[in-house]
Amino acid sequence: MKQYKNIIFDLGGVVLDIDYNKTIEAFEELGIPHAGRLYSKAAQNPLFNELEKGLITEEEFFSGMSDLGDVVLSDKQIRKAWNALILELPEENVMLLQELKKDHRLFLLSNTNAIHEKEYRETITGQYGKFILDELFEKMYLSHHLHMRKPDPEIFEYILEDSKLKAEETCFIDDSPQHVAGARLMNIRYYLLNNQSLCKFVKSLTVSV
Repeated sequence: MKQYKNIIFDLGGVVLDIDYNKTIEAFEELGIPHAGRLYSKAAQNPLFNELEKGLITEEEFFSGMSDLGDVVLSDKQIRKAWNALILELPEENVMLLQELKKDHRLFLLSNTNAIHEKEYRETITGQYGKFILDELFEKMYLSHHLHMRKPDPEIFEYILEDSKLKAEETCFIDDSPQHVAGARLMNIRYYLLNNQSLCKFVKSLTVSV
């Protein structure tokens, strides 16, 4: 990674462990059929895009989920199922980021939402006694705060301009093929993390995609 001055990391599935199946299963247990067609790593219903862009409130999301499932559910039930995918922040990832930070500027870019942000902040704080991501990244770019999301190229353009980065000195690591498309359009070198830990991936990384 020495050829790059700046590294942009995705959060869920790269830095933070998540499991989409847990949320899909939780929704199906609540009576929402074919939940995997509504929300998955590869694609999702527009309701989730609106939540990730901060265009709807939590209450509107909860109501929308009940409508999609054609079932009456409480906000508490939906929140619990929605947060089921969030697992933990591996210690080895923390140590890796601490090491990379010595020679690189590190940034976080996540398609996320207010509900998940609250949950992973509590999870990480519970693990480490503080929200340690604040110390690991120079800045975190979260879709629901910016009203933009991956793979839209404008969110990558915004990061380059906001943090005064040069595309040729920057790389992006994500685990979703559709999300690296925006980085490619902005001439940011990208790497696709595929079914392996971040640590093993970074250590084995010798050539660019």
